[in-house]
Amino acid sequence: PRTVTVTSSEVVEALAEPLQSIVEAVHALLEKTPPELASDISEQGIVMVGGGALLNGMDRLIQEHTKIPVHVMEDAVSCVALGTGRVLEALDLYGAVALKSYARGEAFEG
Repeated sequence: PRTVTVTSSEVVEALAEPLQSIVEAVHALLEKTPPELASDISEQGIVMVGGGALLNGMDRLIQEHTKIPVHVMEDAVSCVALGTGRVLEALDLYGAVALKSYARGEAFEG
């Protein structure tokens, strides 16, 4: 094994394309958001969770491109697991919502 030093500018360059895709996806999602919800998002802001939320400057990038305040949760990584757990605990409720969204073609492709 050997040690390789990677500069922050190299990391930024490597992430440029995926980050652009994320920004475009956020824009697309906001465009499909119903007006009453879009108004709430504009006022309250976007809440980021998950490991990607912890990327240095990710919140600023999305805020600059959307002109909407962005908030990163304190324990962003755990929020995903906790939220998933809550959905699984109430699958009878959330499962129906997910199936309706999927049937309307609103599911994310992965």
